[in-house]
Order: sequence, then C-alpha cells, then structure tokens
Amino acid sequence: MKHVFAVATAALLTAAPASANDPLLEEVIGFTGQIFHLETGVPGLVIAAVRDGENAIASFGEIAIDSAREPDGDTQIGVGSITKSFTGLALAHAVAEGTVALTDPAEPHISLVSTLPERGGRHIRLVDLATHASGFPRELAPVEGVERYSDASFAANLEEDALLFAPGEGMAYSNIGFDLLAMALSERAGMPYADLIQETVLDPIGLSATGYARPEGDNVMTGYDWNDDEMDPGDPISNRFGASQLYTTANDMVEYLSWNLDRFGEEGTEARSISHAAWVMRDGLDPVFGMDESGQMDAMGLGWVIMMPEGERPLLLQKAGGTNGVFSYIAFAPSRGVGVFMAINKFDFAAATAMAEVANDLIASLAPR
Repeated sequence: MKHVFAVATAALLTAAPASANDPLLEEVIGFTGQIFHLETGVPGLVIAAVRDGENAIASFGEIAIDSAREPDGDTQIGVGSITKSFTGLALAHAVAEGTVALTDPAEPHISLVSTLPERGGRHIRLVDLATHASGFPRELAPVEGVERYSDASFAANLEEDALLFAPGEGMAYSNIGFDLLAMALSERAGMPYADLIQETVLDPIGLSATGYARPEGDNVMTGYDWNDDEMDPGDPISNRFGASQLYTTANDMVEYLSWNLDRFGEEGTEARSISHAAWVMRDGLDPVFGMDESGQMDAMGLGWVIMMPEGERPLLLQKAGGTNGVFSYIAFAPSRGVGVFMAINKFDFAAATAMAEVANDLIASLAPR
C-alpha cells in the first residue's frame, strides 16, 4: 500500500487538473482519482468535484486504449442512467409551472396504448414513474418480429399483466418507467422530448455540451466491455431518452452540480426543490429491488436516489449510470455545498461499485457532519 501511495504521489506531479480554483480540492480529487485509477486499472478516469462554489477536475489514463490521449473536462461521456435525474427535473419544472401534478395519472399523456396496466385498483401516476414505484420491470421484453424500443415494442410490453406489483406499493428499478415518463412529458408539452429537455433544463442551466446526439470528434470517451473489447453505442433511440442516452462532459457536470447545490438561487428554485424532495420513503415498501448498488436507497426524489446521513457522511442525493462500456456516478450533499462526478470507460462492475463508494467517502471527507 505504501508503494501505491508513493507511485500516486509521483504521478500527481505530472497529472494536472483540467480545471481548478481551489488548491485543496484540486489536491484531494487528484490524489483520490490517481489511487482509484491505479487500483482498478480502468483505461481512463475523469473525476470532478464542487465545494462551496469552487471546483476542480482531474483525469487519468486514456479516452481510448492506445490513444495516448488523456480525458479532460471537455471529453464527451455517455452517462446512461444519470439521464434519469434530468427527466425528473423536467417533470419538476412542469409541476412548478402548474401544467401537471405529480399525482396525475400517466395514462392520458401516453398515446402508445389506450390504457396503461393497473393492479390492485391502482393507476400509475407520474410520480410512480419518476420514483421506480410504477411496478414495471427493468427492461422491455423482446417481442418476436418487433424492433426493440420501437412504439410497437413498448405497446406490446404494456399489457394488462405487465406490472410486478401494484403502483406505489413497492419499488423496482425500471428503465421502462422513465422512458414512459419522457413520452408523457413530451406529449403534454406538444414537442419532441429532446427539445423539451433543451428548453426547460439544459439551456437554463447552461449545459451547452450536453445532449442526445452521438458525439463526433477525437475527444469522446470510448467504452469497453470486461474483455477490453470496444462497445459501439449505436445511434440515439428517442424512445429511450427518458432513462438514458444523454452525453455530457465533466465541465457540464460541474455546472449541473453547482446548479443543484445552489439552494437559494432564483433560477429554477421551485423545480430544484421539487426534484430533490423525498417523495417515496423506503420504509414499508414491498418489494424493494435494484435500488442499492451505489449505496442504500432510503428514499426517492424525482430520479434522485436519496441516502440519509450515516456516520460522518451527510445526506446525499446520487445517481449512477452505465452504458456501452462507460460507468459514471454523480452525488452531492445539498445542505453542505459539496458534490462529486466520476466516470470510467470499462464495464467493470467491481470498479463501478468502488467508484460510488469513493465518491460518497470523498463527500464525507469534504463535508463531514
């Protein structure tokens, strides 16, 4: 272990952060990132942190194997299910504007089918879709002769017996639920969902490098499977925009963290509060499945996993993402002004779990209770 720390310290002399205005934050995230990169052996790593309005970004390794190009704050990264936090925020804006209520039934806004499934006499509400409490499975089941993620594929999966439990009774991680939520918001707004996200979320926060278009150029993080084989993300699929598919950069994630940590900022303040609030508590739910990979879920905001304070760690809102060989994680302590974003470019599940633990511990050390 002493040798690892010595190597990391030496490496830090040449590994300059892409952006920094807090020397202590720079040193902490640089050292943390270097140790993590050495211990996991992933091809590339980006780590960013925000504390009290200041930030730092550090990167290690390569954007692609044998590329000899280190990632930086402008490297395009597919963040997978972190997209869900943006979808939850789009819903929060609609609620803040009074165009929808969280308890509105989802069915009238989803034209794929005439009726959504129900169970136990309970209809699926918008808040159920945004908190994994709808009862839908995680993924669409394949349908013979039907292209997956097409309208027909969704419709075939929304039959009467599609639910695993009555809406609101339990919680099971569901990409289907967030994709349907995006469809409902899109139909309610009368515009494509990508345009809705751009207008209500990305532009107001200033996330100019975030969007659904597959990035081009020579500064894109390439993802690899467990055998170090490159994974092709393919073209964007609009029916998956609610649950995943967003690309972004560490610089934009710093802006996103800063906006979420701006407790008293006037821009989007009501939507921010609605997005962060604990709408469904774990206590009493049955079943609870697929919610604890990055730390125990104690409650759900709109797309955000909420972890109550424990030991030295403050209350956290967090979300992990995994797509096409890239794992990412974002977490912040809303009352402490501290947040962290990390991304790696290999489908290494042990490394992904460790990444969340490292980020959570880093927040605890930067903002102890």
